Amino acid sequence: MAQEDGSPVTSSPLQFFPWLSPGMGSPYSPWLRELKSEERGLCLIQLLYACASHVTSGSIEKANFWLDQISQLASPDGDSMQRIAAYFTEALADRMLKGWPGLHKALHSTKISSVSEEIIVQRLFFDLCPFLKVAYVVTNQAIVEAMEGEKMVHIIDLHSCEPAQWINLIQTLNARPEGPPHLRITGINEQKEVLDQMFLQLTEEAGNLNIPFQFNAIVSKLENLDIESLRVKTGEALAICSVLQLHSFLASDDDHRRKSPLASKNLQKVLHMNKLTLGEWLEKDPISAYNLSPDTAWSPLSGASPTGSFLTSLWGLSPKLMVITEQEANHNGHTLMDRIMEALYFYGALFDCLESTVSRAPMERQKVEKMLFGEEIKNIIACEGTERTERHEKLEKWVLRLELAGFGKVPLSYNGMLQARGLLRGYEGYKIKEENGCVFICWHDRPLFTISGWRSRR
Repeated sequence: MAQEDGSPVTSSPLQFFPWLSPGMGSPYSPWLRELKSEERGLCLIQLLYACASHVTSGSIEKANFWLDQISQLASPDGDSMQRIAAYFTEALADRMLKGWPGLHKALHSTKISSVSEEIIVQRLFFDLCPFLKVAYVVTNQAIVEAMEGEKMVHIIDLHSCEPAQWINLIQTLNARPEGPPHLRITGINEQKEVLDQMFLQLTEEAGNLNIPFQFNAIVSKLENLDIESLRVKTGEALAICSVLQLHSFLASDDDHRRKSPLASKNLQKVLHMNKLTLGEWLEKDPISAYNLSPDTAWSPLSGASPTGSFLTSLWGLSPKLMVITEQEANHNGHTLMDRIMEALYFYGALFDCLESTVSRAPMERQKVEKMLFGEEIKNIIACEGTERTERHEKLEKWVLRLELAGFGKVPLSYNGMLQARGLLRGYEGYKIKEENGCVFICWHDRPLFTISGWRSRR
């Protein structure tokens, strides 16, 4: 959601249209539909804010009133603000319906999730927006440079779904002056069909180039992954790639926090007493850092939280490089209102991205908005507990977790940055920023995704 100059809308939505009030009924509704685009956008922000506040407080009758008003302005095929409003109202309504479990289940009982459709939507997102393309380019260049001179390379892809990334890597490794390595890729996905397609396309490409290649498919949800099944061998250089996956573990961390509420306080107390940042503490006294008391949730050896345990397991594999791409957003706030407002601006920017690159009519755009963005918005707003898996957090929090799991930051490749900037020349409004060796992919000046590099600190 941006103004005409590309800057985000930051004014409080409550200061506009004070004449909108549940006590006034709906005689003005036809007039609302005659608002100009910018006025309509501001009005929709206010209406969404008002509706969300009543959903949060449990005032169902008032929330219903605002949903009725929003529905007269929102549209899944209108401008970007109308489109995002349509999916936010659907999410708010879904949260309200969960108060009546029988009604909610009945309305969702015939919903069919098609694996082939999920594959198509992921591919459409890759094609329509440059975010994943940039992530793959930066990741691949970092891997190529880290694996220079290595004869046996093993890559673990934590969500193997896009052959284009690894086809590009195979071609790049084939052009090495010293010749290509023996390459093994382990792909993880809960859909066998996706992994079968990966196997066929990657094996064909490697065969055409006469590169020694193996593809190991592991059909599993990431949270159920058996680390032993990765079969990391002595003598091979290991790289791990994670694209938009780690945040899914955070859904399982709430139970742990409830069982160990003093954990994070203990860590902050230790850091404060030593007057050090976390990174400085890890460098100065790693033995103490990795042997915190058993009740400390974030100790990498305590296996306390699911996220911490998984990161510690990856650390135990001694990867030469791990590259992580995540959403640069805070959708894991404790209050619903915080999540709604954060999601409104984050997804507003994503809808603006599509508005700038794709016309409004194509079904491809509507599929990405409904089946990808819309479902994520619904998960953030309508779900709680372990059902709420879209718990995006900003890089600063991932840095804390990764350092405590034993990882040290690796500055990403300058050549990778150059390639990413070259890729974005054909896209208006997108930018790349580098901060402390990490890459931020931005829409105008708003960071939307981050890419960071890591290696085991031994």
